[in-house]
Amino acid sequence: MLKEFRSFIARGNVLDLAVAVIIGAAFGRIVTSLTDDVLMPIIGKIFGGLDFSGYFVKMGNVPASYRGSLDDYAALKKAGVPLLGYGEFITQLVNFIIIAFIIFMIVRSVNRATTLFEIEKNKTAAVAAPEPTEVALLREIRDELKARSL
Repeated sequence: MLKEFRSFIARGNVLDLAVAVIIGAAFGRIVTSLTDDVLMPIIGKIFGGLDFSGYFVKMGNVPASYRGSLDDYAALKKAGVPLLGYGEFITQLVNFIIIAFIIFMIVRSVNRATTLFEIEKNKTAAVAAPEPTEVALLREIRDELKARSL
């Protein structure tokens, strides 16, 4: 069983997937930082607040024992107040759109590069492929027969 497991792990697809997951997680953290630390403060400033992810609507009563700020999303959520946190949702939506756009650009670039590579390969194959001797011989015979029939 250990030998089978080692064989499974050593396959290229599993290793490629593992590398992709690790890089994807790191990339996700970069995009999250870009969204949280750069874009959302700008968007928040435009909409009147610096912490856009803290926008929410209270959907229920605040417990009488609660002593924190009524504007603190995290504290209210921790206290068990039902909240509609639309600011956090918008932050995650912007995150998703950025990631989707970057992946689109990567896939688009790879597709273009592949297409250009295929075109170059076909040009090289067309130029580099000499005419087979049988085809050249048949062409000469055809031309000779045409010349004799005239």
